[in-house]
Parts: sequence; structure tokens; C-alpha cells
Amino acid sequence: MAVQTGLGEPRGPWFISPELDPDGRGWWDAPERDPGGRRPGRLLAVLGVVAVSAVSGALAGGVVASRDGVGGPAAASAAPVPAELVTAAEKTVPGVVSVLAGGATGGSSTGGSATGSGFAVDDQQHLITNDHILAKGGGGPVTVELPDGRRFAAEVVGREPRSDLAVLKVPASAGLTPLPLAKPGATRVGEPVLAVGSPLGLAGTVTAGIVSALDREVRLGNNRHTAVQTDASINPGNSGGPLVNARGEVVGVNTAIATIDGSGSIGIGFAIPIDQVQQTADTIIGKGG
Repeated sequence: MAVQTGLGEPRGPWFISPELDPDGRGWWDAPERDPGGRRPGRLLAVLGVVAVSAVSGALAGGVVASRDGVGGPAAASAAPVPAELVTAAEKTVPGVVSVLAGGATGGSSTGGSATGSGFAVDDQQHLITNDHILAKGGGGPVTVELPDGRRFAAEVVGREPRSDLAVLKVPASAGLTPLPLAKPGATRVGEPVLAVGSPLGLAGTVTAGIVSALDREVRLGNNRHTAVQTDASINPGNSGGPLVNARGEVVGVNTAIATIDGSGSIGIGFAIPIDQVQQTADTIIGKGG
């Protein structure tokens, strides 16, 4: 049976929450096997970097059928979507790209390759993305795919592994629409947000949720970070994409998800706050041009 592959594989690094036992293992943990090849004996929730994922089998949708027999509703009615979110999505998608690092090519997965997302931040065609995408690409060439399908070789302007952020640049002919950034400190718990990116290689995907919490502390390796928590669906491939508010302003960069024993999104995602993103991007761009 042929295996349908996505773009890349779900390999670390992993975010670990600071709530750890003295032996270094906590409720949030990574799904590595122990030296004997066994899974940990207890069910662990994994706070993993949103990296690209291999896809097996077909993607299928479900129908909510009536249990009342003939005459009952055939499916649950969808909740109405606020008009401002539709407008925000229309404004955001043209500025979001797929990022292919190393040996990654559309529709395939090779060693030393990774795929994620990114977005334009100025009219000089600078793009923000996650550093772990480039790291997983092994320092190989980086290609950016635009919403219209065009591809450009991207220059790596600079990387900041401690912040898990990187800045790319594409030629002016790309003509990407820069996304406005939210003002630092303006994000509020409960406000609606959209996550935009290329989960599982599905470019231009938009998911909706709210800001679940602010200043949520997570840890990458030995580095602790504060993050915006959201219940907008974030999956492997969303890494580096924007989390935007109802005005279409970027409030964070989607970077990590919590999973149960390595499965997909469970409605707990994390984004690097926009004030950290802007500070790091300004420093990188100032140094690299």
C-alpha cells in the first residue's frame, strides 16, 4: 500500500514546561523512548515544537448524522463566523508563505529537510519564521513558496536560536504583502485569533480560536520563554506562521503545541509574543540588512 507523505518529519527539539520533578521529568515531557526502546510507563503530555509532519493514509472529513431517524437534522449547523475574522483572513493569507529548508521539496520528505511557515513584515520582503525549521534543514538552501505557487530562493538574513526566530529575505519581485504587527501589550485573554500557515503542507490554512492565556512559561532546552497560549488549531507545519487578531495584526509567531503522547493538536498551542518577535527581528535586520 502506497504511503502518502507530507513535507518533512515530526522530529524535535521539544519544548518542556518548567513544572518538572527533581529527576527532570514532569507532566509535560517529550515522547522519546528510553534506551531500551520503550515508551514511558505513564501517559505523558508532550509540549513539542510544531515541526513538519509525515502524513500516512488519506485525509478524511466526518459527518454528524442524526440519531433520530428520518426527518432529523443530517448534520450539526456550523457556528456563524464573525465578519471581522473573514476580513482578517483575507488580509493575512497573501502575506504568509511556506518555508522549505534543506533537501525539502514539495510533496516529498528527505533527510536533512524541514518545512514550515513564515510571513512578510516589511516592504523590503523580509520574512519571519522559526529558527528550528532552518536548523532541521541542516543549514541547506531555503526556498519560499508564495500563496500563488511561485517559488524563490531565500537569503537567510540572520538567526537567533535562543528565541527560535529567524529572518529571511526574498527578491522584491515576490511582492509579498507585509502583515501589520500588534502593539506590544495590546493582546488580551479571550480575544479571537487566527493561526495561518501550512500545517501538513496544506498552504494557506486558516484556523480560529481565542487567546487562552498570556505569559505562559515554557522551556526550550535550557532556555525559558513566555508565550501566548491559544486554542486555535496548530499542527506540524504551522511553525513560523502568524497568529493574528481580528484586525489582522500579528500577535505572535506559532511555535509549539501540547500533544498527548505525540499525537496532533489538542487545542493548546503556543506563540512567541509579538514584542519579543519585533525586538529580535529588528536586531537581526539591523545587522544583516
